[in-house]
Amino acid sequence: MDIVELIWQGSGLYQISWGQVVMLVVGCLLLYLGIAKKFEPLLLVTIGFGGILSNIPGVDIATGQGLLNMAYEVGIKTGAFPLIIFMGVGAMTDFGPLLANPKTLFLGAAAQFGIFATLLGALGMSSLGWMDFSVREAAAIAIIGGADGPTAIYVAGQLAPHLLGAIAVAAYSYMALVPLIQPPIMRLLTTEKERAIVMVQLREVSKVERILFPLLLLLLVALLLPSAAPLLGMFCFGNLMRECGVVDRLSETTQNALINIVTIFLGLAVGSKLQADQFLAPSTLGILVLGMVAFAIGTASGILMAKLMNKLSSTPVNPLIGAAGVSAVPMAARVANKLGLESNPHNFLLMHAMGPNVAGVIGSAVAAGVMILFAGAYP
Repeated sequence: MDIVELIWQGSGLYQISWGQVVMLVVGCLLLYLGIAKKFEPLLLVTIGFGGILSNIPGVDIATGQGLLNMAYEVGIKTGAFPLIIFMGVGAMTDFGPLLANPKTLFLGAAAQFGIFATLLGALGMSSLGWMDFSVREAAAIAIIGGADGPTAIYVAGQLAPHLLGAIAVAAYSYMALVPLIQPPIMRLLTTEKERAIVMVQLREVSKVERILFPLLLLLLVALLLPSAAPLLGMFCFGNLMRECGVVDRLSETTQNALINIVTIFLGLAVGSKLQADQFLAPSTLGILVLGMVAFAIGTASGILMAKLMNKLSSTPVNPLIGAAGVSAVPMAARVANKLGLESNPHNFLLMHAMGPNVAGVIGSAVAAGVMILFAGAYP
């Protein structure tokens, strides 16, 4: 064997498979969506680049002792990265709109119905032979309906790590597509008159309320559902740092430097699981379809709950804010505000929509705890 042939056979072009070519294209597509279209760029850029690295033949960075595989083992398999990101999200979250209008907690809870409906649907179709998902896999897929990327990654890492790449891509893609997916559903389920409803001004929330709420929330949920404590605990801790006013340096670090560093390695580690032999499977299409169904049902459930509340309450509730019950913060709230302004130029719903939006984050963490508790009991 001469040196030219040796070099050729050692090249990536000689070793590459069609599956890897397809996944390189997928990685470039994710980069395009993140850079050109600005769809969740913080995650899609890192996931896309990680996917490219993991599909170049002969590159060991995504396997064995490679950096990306080590990041996956340390940060995702243990659940550390999603938990740290949840702490950062908590530090950036304002519970004020939720505390000023506690009824919006029901909207966040209703929006989680998509998760459980999709779980039952996936299991039903698997029993009919149309799909082939186990209980653990169906639970990991269904959590996409919460529109919360870190939660989806956390649950997938616990219940179905082999589906992590497809679940993460689906979760963040649908989060990025909130401005495209939600408006048709919102317009379909509401009338022009309902979309024009003006809500009353929110009351001022005291500092004591802001400090006590994350503590009481954690204790209440964790004592009833310990499996939800890791996600909700880090979320509440981040919020407590924000509101207590005595650890501003820690809060600022959590909101900025720490969450940014972890986001880089989280995205690259998830991208390392976009390997052709794992991603190019019939189950991937099922995951994308079921994830979309879960997200659509969650959006519709929040709107229908808001319509019901509007019937039962003397205080007007604009049904548009129910769509913000999914935990895509703050995109879903902005979409609700945009549609409200289209129907009434003086109808500013952003702060009202932030209530169910924040409640959706809490709801998705609770739903994740339920999934881990029950689906985790299955082999």
